[in-house]
Amino acid sequence: MWKEFREFAMRGNVVDLAIGVVIGAAFGKIVTSLVSDIVMPPLGLVLARVDFNNLFINLSGTHYATLAEAKAAGVPTINYGAFISNIIDFVIVAFVIFLVVRGINRLRREPAPPTTRSCPYCVTTIPLQATRCPACTSELEATRAAG
Repeated sequence: MWKEFREFAMRGNVVDLAIGVVIGAAFGKIVTSLVSDIVMPPLGLVLARVDFNNLFINLSGTHYATLAEAKAAGVPTINYGAFISNIIDFVIVAFVIFLVVRGINRLRREPAPPTTRSCPYCVTTIPLQATRCPACTSELEATRAAG
């Protein structure tokens, strides 16, 4: 059983997936830091000095000035500021993944159809639609370009 598990774990796809998960987790931390430490403070400043980490709805009816105070008291809260931060987090990650997939798709594109061919008599490169070879003057059948 150990040998079978080792063969499974060492397959290329499993190792690639493991590497992707580790890199994804590290990337997630970077994006979270970008959102909470760089994007949200200026956004809060523009929106009348709002601290998104302290935006919450207290469900107990007792007043608490900060989310930390409410949590310390064990009060149930709806933390919509954290939710907004997570939405921005998600949008940034989704945009970066979109850019990566877009770049990979550009690399995978099929090459453009050929626009030239060889003359069957003298092997000179000629346009696909040529009816006479400019080098040997042989009459040729015109070929239509694909697409």
